[in-house]
Amino acid sequence: MRLPILVTTGIFPPDIGGPATYVPAIAKALTERGHIVTVLTTSEPEHLRWDDSVHPFPVIRMNRRQKVWRRLPNYVAQILRYGRTADVIYANGIYFETALANKFLRKPLVMKVVGDEAWERSVRKGWTKDGFEDFQRNRQPWQAELLKRLRSWYVRQANKIIVPSQYLARWVAHWGVSKERIVVIYNAVEPMDGVKPLTVPLKTSVKAITVGRLVPWKRIDQLLEALVQVPELGLIVVGEGPERMRLEALAERLGVSERVYFAGSRSKVETHSLMAACDFFVLNSTYEGLPHVVLEAMTLGLPVVATAVGGTPEIVKDGETGILVLPEGGDLVRALRRLVEDPEGRKDMAHAGWDWVERRFSINQMLNQTETLLVETMARDGQNGQTNTLKKS
Repeated sequence: MRLPILVTTGIFPPDIGGPATYVPAIAKALTERGHIVTVLTTSEPEHLRWDDSVHPFPVIRMNRRQKVWRRLPNYVAQILRYGRTADVIYANGIYFETALANKFLRKPLVMKVVGDEAWERSVRKGWTKDGFEDFQRNRQPWQAELLKRLRSWYVRQANKIIVPSQYLARWVAHWGVSKERIVVIYNAVEPMDGVKPLTVPLKTSVKAITVGRLVPWKRIDQLLEALVQVPELGLIVVGEGPERMRLEALAERLGVSERVYFAGSRSKVETHSLMAACDFFVLNSTYEGLPHVVLEAMTLGLPVVATAVGGTPEIVKDGETGILVLPEGGDLVRALRRLVEDPEGRKDMAHAGWDWVERRFSINQMLNQTETLLVETMARDGQNGQTNTLKKS
């Protein structure tokens, strides 16, 4: 079945992050399989005229820096415009606007949910200090409670919800989505042969790298503090975010600035080349749905040190493909020292990680599952829009 598909997303290259990697890959694969894909994304003002000719599908960019009273109707209008000719809508972001527009379009709607936007925004705004799980359970200030209600509303508008981990499946069910509408499809990565390492301005004998938005729950600050106790180790930090200036000042204050390279926002190619220049990968988050960047690190032959939170234990096999550490305590320093001091152990973990990803997280398996779900959702719900499914909400 050849489907016209509208894919909505909040981030897209040159942005970095899981959806910015996943959406181009899935859109390209669906196009190559004969489907007619259009991607609708939000973008920074300076990227609105970005050259998207490298993609075999049209990309429509919308300014994410507009005031909300202009942004919301603009997003909805664009979704209405491009959604009219779609047989199915696949939302990877701008969920509220997509669900709202689809109240008029009444098209089959599949959402991929990789986290909780209500929690992330509440943390950024300072409305909560709770971690991911406590945020779900505890009463929050009214602003955060409003976001939680909006999030629970829009996920219930979808015919199907794709999540990348069993961990997230449990929380989406907690938000009020019936379990039969939740489908776990693990993320996947394509082979990365021939990636050439970039030269980096670090003189340490061993180098680690972390990649992601510089936001509080990534806990780069704790990673910098751990670096004080592992003097042989250098660290590359790839990504931008509101924490950058504070983190750079902290590195200076701790006396580790000469061993830390803040690489800023990089293209996916550059990020992979920086990863290839390192000895292992570190992810010190308090929360992850299922970290796509960890799969990329393993594919590039890097052992992983990661906190045992969220969906991460579903992809990192402790002591085999990497080291899982508790979110609190001194485990992080011990794990860093272990990999710094054991090059043979690093090699063994790297090989095991590469083999694990190759067997369990293949790109073809993920693509087949996603395509099948989109086609089946269209076949089942396409005639009556969302009506039959939403009666179950």
